[in-house]
Amino acid sequence: MTSVSASAQVAETSDSRQPTSPRRDDVGGSSAGLTGSTGDGGAHYLFVPGRVCLFGEHSDWAGGFRRFNQDIHPGCTLVVGTNQGLHAECWKHPSSLILRSTDESGKSYGPHEIPMEKKALLAAAQKGDFWSYAAGVAYKLLTDYRINGCVINNYRTTLPLKKGLSSSAAVCVLTARALNTLYDLKMTTRGEMEYAYQGELLTPSMCGRMDQACAFGSRPVSMLYDGEFLDVDEIRVPRPLYYCIVDLKAKKDTVVILRDLQSAYPKALTKEQEDVQNVLGPINLDITARATKAFSDGNAEELGKLMIEAQKHFDRAGQGVCPSQLTAPVLHKVLEYPKIQDLVWGGKGVGAGGDGTAQFICKSESAQSRVKQILEEDLSMDVMKLVIEASSNIKKAIIPAAGFGNGLFPATKSICPPLFPIVDQDGVAKPAILITVQELIDGGIEEVIIVVQETDLIAYENLFKNPLPAQNYSRLSADQKLMAKNILQLGEKVTIITQTKQEGFGNAVMCAKDIIGKDTFLLVLGDHLYKTAHPQNHACVQQILECYKSFCSDGSALIGLQKSPVDAVSYFGTATGTWLGDNNGKGGEVMKISVLKEKPSQEDAKNTLCVPGYDSKTFLTIFGYYVVPPIIFEYLETQHNNNLRDEHGQFGFTEVLQQVMQKVGAKGLVMQGQRFDLGTPAHFLRTMKEW
Repeated sequence: MTSVSASAQVAETSDSRQPTSPRRDDVGGSSAGLTGSTGDGGAHYLFVPGRVCLFGEHSDWAGGFRRFNQDIHPGCTLVVGTNQGLHAECWKHPSSLILRSTDESGKSYGPHEIPMEKKALLAAAQKGDFWSYAAGVAYKLLTDYRINGCVINNYRTTLPLKKGLSSSAAVCVLTARALNTLYDLKMTTRGEMEYAYQGELLTPSMCGRMDQACAFGSRPVSMLYDGEFLDVDEIRVPRPLYYCIVDLKAKKDTVVILRDLQSAYPKALTKEQEDVQNVLGPINLDITARATKAFSDGNAEELGKLMIEAQKHFDRAGQGVCPSQLTAPVLHKVLEYPKIQDLVWGGKGVGAGGDGTAQFICKSESAQSRVKQILEEDLSMDVMKLVIEASSNIKKAIIPAAGFGNGLFPATKSICPPLFPIVDQDGVAKPAILITVQELIDGGIEEVIIVVQETDLIAYENLFKNPLPAQNYSRLSADQKLMAKNILQLGEKVTIITQTKQEGFGNAVMCAKDIIGKDTFLLVLGDHLYKTAHPQNHACVQQILECYKSFCSDGSALIGLQKSPVDAVSYFGTATGTWLGDNNGKGGEVMKISVLKEKPSQEDAKNTLCVPGYDSKTFLTIFGYYVVPPIIFEYLETQHNNNLRDEHGQFGFTEVLQQVMQKVGAKGLVMQGQRFDLGTPAHFLRTMKEW
């Protein structure tokens, strides 16, 4: 529950040289034996967020007292990872744990070297400085596994320290994950969390079991504590929820708060102590159960009411045993601040309680921005936005990128269209497919499968998998070095497979069959770029995944569509159908597709593909985003086994998608965005100008 500030602790035990990436010549200590670095392929890139306890603070340790008193109720917390966290790279070392850390300001500490020996690690853990957390975790893992050392370079930190967001627990999870990754220990997320917890227990930090929930990333989870037993369940959220986390810029004493609250355990001796047990026990179980349902329903208003209710109960019980800390005048001033009341559904404290940190659930994304502005301008407080994104069952995406691109020959003799450079909106020249992959990962996709030609494999591996040669890396600016690291971090979620023969779109999708398995997946065309025009700037991937959750619970496919003039239909698949709900052709519409044709003639489109509510010159063509159920592989197998090719001798995709549509149905979403083609000189020139 407490965090140690790197800036307060680290400087006493390490030099403060400003790092770039700790390489063999600058890590210090036993650097001569270092194996692997960002320059020779040994580095892995990791991100671990902080965590916010949304409901149930203190019930984690309270539920642990059931080991001594079964009359105490189990604890329950609802926890979510933050958008901020620790970015790091790691690689093996033969004999030491070498650590380097960076605080929020960019100031770096280390390298700090600890021999990878149990006695040295335990002593370092018990010392209680910033490095203790990593040492404690390494000690626990060295006790149970045959491992050597590692280098962990926390090269970027966006997580506020000492603000109730479990920065210390994030360090522990980062260490467990680094060793798990480097030595292939095959630990689950739960296993990493357990070692992180056990490791932090070796330090003077007063951590609770929920602190290591940051191991689960940005997913909200429910955690039940019954003595030594811990149960963790993911909470699926159907729509985004918008929070503001507020640093109250005041003082609290967590040690005193914990001391006074824990005086009620394991046996309550006064009425005030009985109230503490009641609030952290049965009352908390009731509130967290209702809050879990509200999360599952996406009911932000109900969550706001529950936050207010939970804070009232905690105020009463907490002030009864710890009035000096839990009266919290600054917290209540902010919770009751008049200018934000119409923008939020409710608010409460965060972490141990007192005048430390507050949280609000806002009525909308725009309200979230307004709350942040008001509290920063009026009260000079630091406000961090937290968005709990809608859960998605769609975790995998396929990008077919094996086409030759004859429309751009002879340029495609040396580079395929998805790797063409595009100056992105941040002014940086990037391969087109990198822009697409970044959007997919940011939108919640966990694995991107890129299907490429065998001759292009090395180019894609160089982009996503292989670090730059040291001599080239050394020439980059600090920002470019960070970008190079981030690309390789993206590459951890990219799987590259080859299409042996270029036998059509359907064959490219078929190549990914074994990786997709029985999962519904997102399919994105690789020779296009996609720019959102959503009024709230929701990315195209976010639009289609949200639509899928809302309209495709029946297992139907979903096809992204774009309004197009009649002279475009002969270049794209084209669809029509009937509008669902109150849609009337004004944008963001969803339809039940009844007809889907591949590149129809204008005459055919006018006769069979007119769209209700549109004029006679406007049609709906394929945008380039599809959500596809795994049943499609049954039809693709039949197509391939029977050698059912189109007139060009290719295994087509639209024909198979039509069969899926007949079996399970298909919806169409009119995307609020633009599709940019890379397939011809004219289209590529337009993309370069307008992107």
